[in-house]
Amino acid sequence: MSAVVQLRDNGGMSTTDLPGAFEHRYAALGEALHEPAAFPGFHAPELIAWNAPLAESLGLGDLNDLNDLNDQPARLARWFSGSEPLPGSRPIALAYAGHQFGQFVPRLGDGRAALLGEIVDPAGTRWDLQLKGSGPTAFSRGGDGKSSLGPVIREYLLSEAMHHLGVPTTRALAAVATGEDVFRERAEPGGVFTRVASSHIRIGTFQYFASQGDLESLRVLAEHAIDRHDPGAAATDQPFLALFRGVVARQSALVAKWLSIGFIHGVMNTDNTAVSGETLDYGPCAFMDEYRAQKVFSSIDRRGRYAYANQPAIVHWNLARLAECLLLLDEDVEGFQAELDRCPDILAAEHLRLMGAKLGIEAPREADRDLVDAFFRRLEAKDQDFTLGFRALADRLEAGDESAFGEVETRWRARLAEQGDAPDTVRARMNAVNPLYIPRNHQVERAIRGGFAGDYTVFHELDTVLRRPFDEQPEFAAYAVAPEPEERVLRTFCGT
Repeated sequence: MSAVVQLRDNGGMSTTDLPGAFEHRYAALGEALHEPAAFPGFHAPELIAWNAPLAESLGLGDLNDLNDLNDQPARLARWFSGSEPLPGSRPIALAYAGHQFGQFVPRLGDGRAALLGEIVDPAGTRWDLQLKGSGPTAFSRGGDGKSSLGPVIREYLLSEAMHHLGVPTTRALAAVATGEDVFRERAEPGGVFTRVASSHIRIGTFQYFASQGDLESLRVLAEHAIDRHDPGAAATDQPFLALFRGVVARQSALVAKWLSIGFIHGVMNTDNTAVSGETLDYGPCAFMDEYRAQKVFSSIDRRGRYAYANQPAIVHWNLARLAECLLLLDEDVEGFQAELDRCPDILAAEHLRLMGAKLGIEAPREADRDLVDAFFRRLEAKDQDFTLGFRALADRLEAGDESAFGEVETRWRARLAEQGDAPDTVRARMNAVNPLYIPRNHQVERAIRGGFAGDYTVFHELDTVLRRPFDEQPEFAAYAVAPEPEERVLRTFCGT
């Protein structure tokens, strides 16, 4: 059990005991895996968002108590901007490499992020706490290590939306406006984001040591990843192969979930592919409005490598890079190839299961793939909204007029008739898995523009509505509406 951290107010009086003090198992693995980080701090940071339910689940409920006191949000802003040390933290920047758009870069690392440490929640689960945008590190490569407020707002909204949509993801604990400008193409207000993750171990972390031939650090890393994410693998005859099996399963299922909600990551580099199977890094990501199989938003994805429909092939490619690293520890080529070959099958099976549910089909069969594909072709041909298309289809169950989805609807109705369920039952089942609210690009951009002007109304409204993505919320109905043509966001940016 972690020790208790004593928190004190400005006068030195004890204010509360915070259970769940930091642990530092990753830092203890060895200096080759990280570099120390020091924060320059900010003069007037302001807390703009605090995730109290997440803090409670992490065993950090005392921080919620602090946030409720009139003078305490300022303290949280100082802690979660790096302006004042959070008791017990030991900031480090993690080392990793990565394939960026197919090109290998042997040294990347946390250029604008630092791991504060790990906490263990009341259920015994270990979590990383990381600051993003807090200042330069040894991996900043000449950059300032800071973040514009825009990426902070985007990651807060997107990561929390993904969580409430049921997609494995890193989480948002806090967002802070630093009160200082950062300079990109122009001066922009700065921000710091606090990320919670099962870990920050990436495929690129393995590549960092494999490319150097540092087998000892590679082994240490792999054993730590097993302990963290696949503890059962340690008892097998081939623990590193068992680790790979787990990563393949998690990443394959994750990408299937992305496809089911119209999510495009935008920068599926190996340094953004987590062995935990969580969605990691919300830079130029976006949700589709109108359906396009080859849709790309990322301004840096000029050739469409990470387009919506390309994501299954890319995760397979990324997993092959992990296999290359682990083969240095276990030379069973046939074993790793067999596990890698499972990726397309796992992904396809999970995608069919998810899409069947979205169409109201309880036990989808292989033959239903044709119906799913036909539905997507109809959306694309008619320039229909991906998210609202499923809701509109569900509404057809109680309509008696002429078909709105053409031949696809006729086939769909015939398939549902085989199940024998009442229309209202199927509609309720579909609406339980088809969101009404997603973090639409134009609304996220509104939140960012408001934040730049010091107005967080849209940001907080979006945060509220996205916590219940499947429920009708009449007071927030405008957030469910697809953008007008002139409102569509065609490009997203990574913010670095």
